[in-house]
Amino acid sequence: MPRHPSVRARQGVIVLAVAVALSGCAQGAGPGAEGPSATATGIPAPVQSPTATAAPTPTPEPSAAFDRAARSIDDPASLWVVANKRRPLQPLDFAPGDLRTAEIPYVYEPVLRDEAATAAEQLVAAAAADGIALAAQSSYRSYASQQRVYAGWVAQLGQEAADRTSARPGHSEHQTGLSIDFSAVPAGCTLDQCFADTAQGRWLAENARRFGFHLRYPEGATPVTGYEFEPWHYRYVGPELAAELHETGIRTLEEFFGLPAAPDYAG
Repeated sequence: MPRHPSVRARQGVIVLAVAVALSGCAQGAGPGAEGPSATATGIPAPVQSPTATAAPTPTPEPSAAFDRAARSIDDPASLWVVANKRRPLQPLDFAPGDLRTAEIPYVYEPVLRDEAATAAEQLVAAAAADGIALAAQSSYRSYASQQRVYAGWVAQLGQEAADRTSARPGHSEHQTGLSIDFSAVPAGCTLDQCFADTAQGRWLAENARRFGFHLRYPEGATPVTGYEFEPWHYRYVGPELAAELHETGIRTLEEFFGLPAAPDYAG
């Protein structure tokens, strides 16, 4: 992969060159990525040491009017499917049937399920109207692609360390076609926690829910999600659930649906 990929629009016009400098690792973001990849995103990022967590606070309850059983959290084709280190997709090699390329600027081609792609297009257009330039850094990744990524990390670090930095095949949210990693244009704090402090990161934190996207790995939730804070990683859940998560203050899908925490793999 080139070290400085271009951000392109699907109309075939080069929108803006993005200088992507990811420290220490080769890039591997698209469906055909071959190299190792860190974090839940499967994209190279600095491996971070675990941080101390504050004492747990009571989790708010979903509103009585919201039907948490309206969609399946087990069906991999559901917009509400919950995939984590304790909840693999079933089947493991699930592939969505409605993938398409979103018409947005990108570093690696933004392949998502149709509804998520439409929402991403609306989100990026709204951000642009507010003077915020966003690009897609990573999106759908197949089971086979994640196998290659994970195997690369195991070969490099050993399985124990690999499990701290990369999703096992069949456990990655990117395989659902509902997750997207955003980056700033021009590039800055790409796949780094400092992205939260960029104009793009702040805009997403405030506005992504309006388009049905949820910050999947929030700060301080590692004991629940199994991953460090990833302010660039957004999961499409639909406007209704995204709004409910915001209004109740419940930060993770695990807590919202009353699922066990998934800090590590079961075996």
